[in-house]
Amino acid sequence: MRFINKIHQIWKDHDLRRNILFVLGLLAIFRLAAQVPVPGVDAQALKDFFASNQFLGLLNLFSGGGMENFSIVALGIGPYITASIILQLLTMIIPALEEISKDGESGRRRINQYTRILTVPLAYLQGFGVIKLLNQSAQSVIKDLSFFNFFATLTVLAAGTMFLMWLGELITEKKVGNGISLIILAGIVTGIPSSVARTLMVFNTSQFINLLTFLVIALVTIAGVVVITEAQRNIPISYAKRVRGIRMYGGMDTHLPLRVNQAGMIPIIFAIAIIMFPPLIARLFLNANSSFIARSSQFVIDLFQNQVFYGIIYFVFVFGFTYFYTAVIFHPQQIADNLQKQGGFVPGIRPGSQTADYLGKVSNRIMLAGAVSLGLVAILPLIIQAITNVTTMTISGASLLIVVSVVLETVRQIDSQLVMRDYEGL
Repeated sequence: MRFINKIHQIWKDHDLRRNILFVLGLLAIFRLAAQVPVPGVDAQALKDFFASNQFLGLLNLFSGGGMENFSIVALGIGPYITASIILQLLTMIIPALEEISKDGESGRRRINQYTRILTVPLAYLQGFGVIKLLNQSAQSVIKDLSFFNFFATLTVLAAGTMFLMWLGELITEKKVGNGISLIILAGIVTGIPSSVARTLMVFNTSQFINLLTFLVIALVTIAGVVVITEAQRNIPISYAKRVRGIRMYGGMDTHLPLRVNQAGMIPIIFAIAIIMFPPLIARLFLNANSSFIARSSQFVIDLFQNQVFYGIIYFVFVFGFTYFYTAVIFHPQQIADNLQKQGGFVPGIRPGSQTADYLGKVSNRIMLAGAVSLGLVAILPLIIQAITNVTTMTISGASLLIVVSVVLETVRQIDSQLVMRDYEGL
């Protein structure tokens, strides 16, 4: 009933309804572009190569489903995400960029402009790698790779990335969700019907228990991901009373929220990129003249196809990168200094270095739960396959985390829009 009332409120608000319809229209344009293939692509060879290469699954995820057709938006917004991560890390390292990021709205615009500029060479670089990767198959996916066609294909792929980046920014401006995230979400959601269809094609009564078990595990996992995504530890903060003239300021109590999963899905991205790199390189040397190199390449490929080894190393990498990335983005000393400047303090803890140590200790404790849960979400498809033997409806941990995070963020933004409009009406 509450859900229906919320939909009714959204539909009654003319501006919000128009914004949502506008966003849906842009997502429809994206899905249409994802169906337009690059000229000269062998569709059957592409399908066969996708079936034999796990690495392309991640690329297809961040392309919003455009990679499996090698469409004009095959690269998706992957280069833009990479550029954003690089700029975020450089901001922590280069003092000049750090000063720009602290310069309010103008600084944020400059960082965004640098990200757009960096996206262009990264799109060309990633496009070059993808084309070379696709032509490592037994049957070349792209038939004519003359210099002109190669450069034209690269330019089309880079232009597709910039087009999606533009669509994402248009969506974000409507304040009903993050545009980049919604584009990725659209690609994930559109793949669900085909998974359901494949499951129904091979379904029989003997698999009913396995399918029911799969659905129960999926629902419990989604609930768990929601809990972990929303979970936070509230650090109590008090502000001392200050008298300026005849006015008194401060004297209030609040809290500093520390999320259990501060790193989001970035550790999963890093882990997959590293894990898929060795077998990808090994495939390039399978036909080497040296028998030792050829055997070593085959050994590496077989090792990473072992589900137990793959699951263990995947979990370890996600666990480690969670701590690494949280250490990059979370700065207890900076937070402690800002609290001290504003007259805030943690009750029972001295301001300054002791507050920073306390925040670091609390963050490391709750991060343990976040790292373990993120690692379990990452290897979730392997666990489900082992328990239920259902392989046609598996969804990657990264996809599940994206879906939950994007849905929660979009709902929050729509709720804030409704509250703002109610307040303006009053």
